[in-house]
Amino acid sequence: MKVSPRGASRLKDGHVWVYRSDVVSATDVPPGSLVSVTDHRGQILGSALYSSSSQIAIRLLSREPLDDFSALLRQRIADAIAYREPLVRDTNAYRVIFSEGDFLPGLIVDRYNDILSLQILTQAVDAENVREVLLSELTEKLHPDSVVERVDPRVRQLEELPARASGLIQGEKTSTIFAMNGVQFHFDALEGQKTGAFLDQRENYAAAAQYARGEALDVFCYQGGFALHLAPRCSHVTGVDSSRPALEVADQNATLNHHEIEWIEASAFDLLKDYSTSGQRYDSIVLDPPAFAKTKRDLDAAMRGYKELNLRALKMLRPGGTLVTCSCSYHVSQADFLEMLAGAARDAHRILRLAEVRGQAKDHPILLNVAETAYLKCVIATVN
Repeated sequence: MKVSPRGASRLKDGHVWVYRSDVVSATDVPPGSLVSVTDHRGQILGSALYSSSSQIAIRLLSREPLDDFSALLRQRIADAIAYREPLVRDTNAYRVIFSEGDFLPGLIVDRYNDILSLQILTQAVDAENVREVLLSELTEKLHPDSVVERVDPRVRQLEELPARASGLIQGEKTSTIFAMNGVQFHFDALEGQKTGAFLDQRENYAAAAQYARGEALDVFCYQGGFALHLAPRCSHVTGVDSSRPALEVADQNATLNHHEIEWIEASAFDLLKDYSTSGQRYDSIVLDPPAFAKTKRDLDAAMRGYKELNLRALKMLRPGGTLVTCSCSYHVSQADFLEMLAGAARDAHRILRLAEVRGQAKDHPILLNVAETAYLKCVIATVN
């Protein structure tokens, strides 16, 4: 498969994607094929997985020629598991395979104690023979009680894959209890967002707990990840989310860990506006909103949203208080996020002292030349 000079340059610079606009020839190439990629002069650039429908037409697998994707899949699953052995601590829930970050584009696998939750995002990985290898290798290496597939209907539509429902693909168990940093969580494999929880924040939960004190507010608390970690350190914790089902699970998690936490069902923007206007004050505030910028077009509106949230939170923090503020939008760079935060602090007439500037947990590895693998920002700062 031949790519344009721009596509070839992108691969030579270390990225692993080629967009459809840079594919010169793809005649009669079946969807999801393993293809050899060449530049316009015929120089081989490597082997890749091809999508006939996605705007990301080529996802590079190797800089070398390949003819056996199944063998490569087995090896890379083993490599991904081995990579995490020295890094993952104090948890039985973590990301096992992180797509491009583990050189297996289109595949996400998360472990929640004795249940594996996977997402298949490309035509190539959805092929039946690939699914069989994936399932047998994960079962042999990790011995889960059950394997569940979480389906993103939008992704399947973009990849022109047949509709499929989320569900069990092996075993019978769909719920369990997992632990991270000594905190226990209920897990229902077929409910909740993404694959069921936000494992990328695991190390940030523990870091935030080191700084939190006094009265704490966890905004966009979901199922209580930050709130539950803050509870042993704080005199009172309030968690806020607009999702009643998420708050019901959060309350179950609080009971599981013997904590008393106040849960409020509300719009975060409305609540922060009301609280900051009425003079409500806290010693610790966590902001962990969903991705405001899902595309580049959303960026300006997203930055306004982040600034409003952080400005109101800064006004509500007592002197010496702690702000933990996050963004999971890839299109918002760390530099942009810090610049927004500096502007919010200036407008709130507060001085921010950075304690930590953090990212995603180590089981979500980042490829230096693939910027899309780095998406999570978590800033911990003290406020004066």
